[in-house]
Parts: sequence; C-alpha cells; structure tokens
Amino acid sequence: MVNDSSERLDTIFFALADPTRRAILERLAQGEASGTELARPFSISVPAISKHLRMLEGANLILHRKDGRTHLFRLAAGSMGEAAAWLDHYRQLWEEQFDSLETYLQATSEGEQDTDDTPHP
Repeated sequence: MVNDSSERLDTIFFALADPTRRAILERLAQGEASGTELARPFSISVPAISKHLRMLEGANLILHRKDGRTHLFRLAAGSMGEAAAWLDHYRQLWEEQFDSLETYLQATSEGEQDTDDTPHP
C-alpha cells in the first residue's frame, strides 16, 4: 500500500510538472494575485486556468480566498518544503556517490601515473 506521504509527493510533483502551473507559482512568488491577473499572460481559456489553480490548490501549493467577487491566490509553503526535503535527501545520496567516484578516479589516475613514471627496459 502506498503511504500518504508518497501520495502527497505524487500530487505535488504532478502539479509542478506542468509549465503553466510553474509559471503561476513564479508569479505568486511576487505576491498575492487574482485569478484574472494570473490568467492574463496565458493564451488559454479562463476555465483552463481555473483547472490549473485547482490542481495547485489540491497539491497545497497555493491558498485561495475570496474578497467579494474576486478570487485571490497566494503561495503556500508547506508542500513545497515537503518536496524540497525529498529532493534534498536524494541530492545528498547522489553527492556521496559522486564523491566516491571522484576518490576512485583520483586513485586510479595516480596509479596510472606511477606506472608511467617507471622506467621501461
């Protein structure tokens, strides 16, 4: 059975996989914006933007509030932190692997240099 954390990460990364949704997040990094403001730079329909916003909200990447008839959106840091922590874990593993590879390559290179310096009869 897949645990809740894995399902949340799937939802977050699925939301981040789309360039339109990433662009929306980039805009919201500058501050709160209405749905109309968020839709303006895109040549897609308002219902399509609404679908992207619902996806981001469902992944807990943005928060939504209503002020009269205006829908306002802002970033929500929690889910992004969870995704960053997951990525950081694997970044550390890969760095350890690369460090081991570098050590191996240096030792191999030094060993080859030692045999090259040996006079040949």
